[in-house]
Amino acid sequence: MLEILAPAGSMESLRAAVQNRADAVYLGCGAFNARQSAKNFTPQTLVEAIKYCHVRGVQVHLTLNTLVTDREMKEVAETIRHAARNNIDAFIVQDLGVAQLCRQIAPHVPIHGSTQMSVHSLSGVQLCAGLGIKRVVLSRELSREEIRYICAGSPIEIEVFGHGALCMCYSGQCYMSALIGGRSGNRGRCAQPCRQSYGYGRWQDKYPLSLKDNCLVSYLRELQEMGVTSLKIEGRMKRPEYVAAVTAVYRQALDQGQVTKSMMEALYKAFNRQGFTDGYYTGQVDGAMFGIREDTAEDQPFLQAARQSYEGGETQLVDLEMRAVVTVDGSSLTATDPEGRSCQIPGPVPELARNLPLTGEALAQRLSKTGGTPYRVVQVRTRVDPGLTLSAAAINAMRREALNQLTALRARRQEYPLRKPKAVPDYKGPGGLPGLTIQVTTREQLTPKLLNLETAVLYVPFHILMSDQALTARLIQRGRLAAVLPRILHDGELPKIRLGLQALREMGLRDVLVGNLGQLIPVREMGLRLRGDFGLNIFNSSSMNVLRSLEFRSATVSFEMTMPQIRDLSKAVNTELIAYGRLPLMVTEQCLIRGRDGTCTCHLSSAKLTDKTGAEFPIIRDGDSCRSVLLNGKKLSWLDRQEDLAKLGIWAARLYFTTENSREVDRILGEYLSPTEFDPGACTRGLYLRGVE
Repeated sequence: MLEILAPAGSMESLRAAVQNRADAVYLGCGAFNARQSAKNFTPQTLVEAIKYCHVRGVQVHLTLNTLVTDREMKEVAETIRHAARNNIDAFIVQDLGVAQLCRQIAPHVPIHGSTQMSVHSLSGVQLCAGLGIKRVVLSRELSREEIRYICAGSPIEIEVFGHGALCMCYSGQCYMSALIGGRSGNRGRCAQPCRQSYGYGRWQDKYPLSLKDNCLVSYLRELQEMGVTSLKIEGRMKRPEYVAAVTAVYRQALDQGQVTKSMMEALYKAFNRQGFTDGYYTGQVDGAMFGIREDTAEDQPFLQAARQSYEGGETQLVDLEMRAVVTVDGSSLTATDPEGRSCQIPGPVPELARNLPLTGEALAQRLSKTGGTPYRVVQVRTRVDPGLTLSAAAINAMRREALNQLTALRARRQEYPLRKPKAVPDYKGPGGLPGLTIQVTTREQLTPKLLNLETAVLYVPFHILMSDQALTARLIQRGRLAAVLPRILHDGELPKIRLGLQALREMGLRDVLVGNLGQLIPVREMGLRLRGDFGLNIFNSSSMNVLRSLEFRSATVSFEMTMPQIRDLSKAVNTELIAYGRLPLMVTEQCLIRGRDGTCTCHLSSAKLTDKTGAEFPIIRDGDSCRSVLLNGKKLSWLDRQEDLAKLGIWAARLYFTTENSREVDRILGEYLSPTEFDPGACTRGLYLRGVE
């Protein structure tokens, strides 16, 4: 049966989810979850939440789905230990280092790969399985055919995002909130700039980055038949009434196999952005997917009914079997839950009946009265000797004691051995000025000056190398060349990539820059060496050591890190940072240029989004696909601070060319060789100095 996984941003929301028959809830505790603005749970209320849910047969998944610094790892370890000691059912993680820590401390607790891991292909799922992850939450941009393909080949459980807010960017790949406001989505502090208004070329009151909420309520049986394990409802920052209403509708739709008009009306009343969309799932990726939240009068009777669903009493969620015995020697009651837990309660010695003797039917009827508790009696077996009676108070007392003892059993903490995590090896990086790497986006940027410059690696997009065999041969002969794969590659695109990589391998190429976990297996199968890009979100020494175990030649640290954090990072593999360029803010399945006038001309022309302040954000393509990359308006530049980079122990500093023409490329190369004064009007130091929340 498909699991209904509901959000719990507070204890009240948790009760709302459970009383409306969620199979599992997900929640955050402390500082390491992707919804820092939710109420979240303290260590003590987490224990209460787990007991409350386990008594009622509901699982609890703890979100640890943010990037974590080295200094925070000790606190994360304490959170893992506390949750595991109190019977948490799963950890949801983004950070490779945190995943490793969970596995080391509490190997009995399943690890779920968050949607923040940006897994959107079968090879990505397989890579996660190899890292000990037991379930993957797929990217929200996948179609039903792609989900079906992944489920058919997956060695682990698959979870699908079913209802709620859609980010414009692939989850885990959005840096817009961090770069323009210092609030990192990868650290749980997203300020939702995608919900703001923008224009093309000049500001307009339009919302080209705001998607309607996802709604897959009509496809639950289909998802179940595909082999999807769990359907997630978004909403840890929404109020309990929302959680109650949406959970109830999805439970009803799954149980009944149909969606009625009243059920859809309930979803609309709970929350919507000018309706809902199933565009990614159905493959209708177009302008109809966009919408914004409108101010409308709240339906008070609807909200009151939603509150009543979890404040008005207990929903009977747990099926019990009872065995009652009343004989001349005494009485007893045994209650057994679905997992086989059992308790036996002795009762008083019955009296001889003066009027009506007790019957098995009457005893069963009284024992079945479990209203106000989480229990529902589905079977009562009785043995009653003739001519005896037992008071109603005695029967009720036996029933109450049986339920109390069973509740204690179901809430009891099981003892599992917890392990001490392994010390993270500290690898020192090289001293002195880092080497130079250069990444280009267009063929025009491969100027003679650039090609004559000594570089540790030259990164060239895969599609450029495949489009010109003569150029590729010259670049390979030049040496130190790496092909750059698009960050997003769905399963249907991988066969072409594999064939291309094989051809490049035969021509002499040895290195590939990858920005997604799903690309590791295809690249290694071709016998090529891995270099890690920023999309892998490397934020701590543990993650760097994971890449070492995966045999990476180099890794690009997250540009959300600070200089001291990079300096203190274990350089388990050759470590690189981006020192110049327009940093990517988003990568989107939607073609942002098509959003301008409904026509896709991204292969012919460029465009810019402009916000209310006049800030401009250029748009380029992700490889040669119609997916878009939204860039920061200001260019990151450390060209004049190379002596600071020399103190970090990094292997290389990268110049990342995106929108530059050939003349601009040559000018920047000149400034790298002979630094000029920093221009704060056109450039930024990025987050390396100020960091992120």
